[in-house]
Amino acid sequence: MSWLDRDHSIAPPGFNRWLIPPAALAVHLCIGQAYATSVYKTALVQHFDASLTQIGIIFSIAIVMLGLSAAVMGTWVDKNGPRMAMATSALFWTSGFVVGAMGIFTNQLWLVYLGYGVIGGIGLGIGYISPVSTLIKWFPDRPGLATGMAIMGFGGGALIASPLSTQLLRFYDPNSSAEGWVASGDSVGKLFLTLAAVYLVYMLFGAFTIKVPAADWKPEGFDPSTLKSKALVTSDNVSAKNAIKTKQFWLVWIVLFCNVTAGIGILEQASPMIQDFFRGADGSTAVTVAVAGGFVGLLSIANMGGRFVWSSTSDIIGRKRIYMVYLGVGAVLYSILALFGASTTLLFVVLAFFIISFYGGGFATVPAYLRDLFGTYQVGAIHGRLLTAWSAAGIAGPLIINGFLDAQGTPGELTAAAYQPALLTMVGLLIIGFVANLLVKPVDPKFHEPVNSASKEPARGGTK
Repeated sequence: MSWLDRDHSIAPPGFNRWLIPPAALAVHLCIGQAYATSVYKTALVQHFDASLTQIGIIFSIAIVMLGLSAAVMGTWVDKNGPRMAMATSALFWTSGFVVGAMGIFTNQLWLVYLGYGVIGGIGLGIGYISPVSTLIKWFPDRPGLATGMAIMGFGGGALIASPLSTQLLRFYDPNSSAEGWVASGDSVGKLFLTLAAVYLVYMLFGAFTIKVPAADWKPEGFDPSTLKSKALVTSDNVSAKNAIKTKQFWLVWIVLFCNVTAGIGILEQASPMIQDFFRGADGSTAVTVAVAGGFVGLLSIANMGGRFVWSSTSDIIGRKRIYMVYLGVGAVLYSILALFGASTTLLFVVLAFFIISFYGGGFATVPAYLRDLFGTYQVGAIHGRLLTAWSAAGIAGPLIINGFLDAQGTPGELTAAAYQPALLTMVGLLIIGFVANLLVKPVDPKFHEPVNSASKEPARGGTK
């Protein structure tokens, strides 16, 4: 298994750095399936005779484990390299599907919590951070573009998984042609096993093809000293241990938590939400299951596109300014969605599209924000620790949405008015995040790593 070691994945001289993004996408497109869980959410509610909140916990556990595993394993990933990390992620992620399928087949909800939630969530965390720090090192001249390329795949995973899952559920369920069809539990279990096999192949492809740059490598014509001239961008380095002692880390933590909580509530509920918003007085909805599945796919495009477009834009206007857009404009759009979103489907879809594009952009920009504030030394480990904000948001977002909805009525009978309290709560969170972002300043030099004046690399022994 020595081929998994970092030493065996160092790129040879003349290697084309543009071959790295496809390897990162191979992993992120697979683990991005987490955003397509709403496609079979109603099916699991009926199969287990459970509430929306009980089924929503599956997604919440996965996101919690994503953040925790990224925080705990971040330093391990930096040390052992992306190849080892991506292969490990593939094994955990696909094993989670298999255990989750067993839980569905045996009608044991706790096994789905353990499989997709805990085991799969560990794979999510390791897989999420493994290509990010590598791409930052390959693209020091365009860190926003680099992180956008990596994390774009995670946002776009549902673009593939949503229609694929819908078609497979129809294929596996003999009753799929019935009016008002909801997938059976058996078909969801078979879907899980199919996804496990497909994702294992693609993720191992990513692990085989990823490479890290040599220690002395830099892009042709790139001068690292030019970074120092940009506001909030440092050429110094802060260790992961010291980063969590700074107020900047915790302010960015709040920013990410607020942005993610606001977006994750819509994504986790996307398919039933658009049906509920346009439900008539007789209980029927103008939005079919197929159209709702298409809406989930459209949000995946927004999530994916936002990660690339907005993160790349941050290279031009700066990370702090772009977060002012995510949080400030996002709060305005959420308010319009809550109050007027049910007036037309076009308005609803456009508002949701931009809100989720900001959500995705926030994810993709934050590693570059961390690189600006703390340098490249242990940016992967720092990013991993920051993703605990995602864990917290993975609990808060679905709980806020599902908690309000469970109090409002029965799934399948809700209307747009039932969503207003939850959506307006998200507006308040975005305002809090906006204020936190305004307070971000450069890191105090006392937290910087000692620097070897000859190599300009951080000394690996000890910290200030």
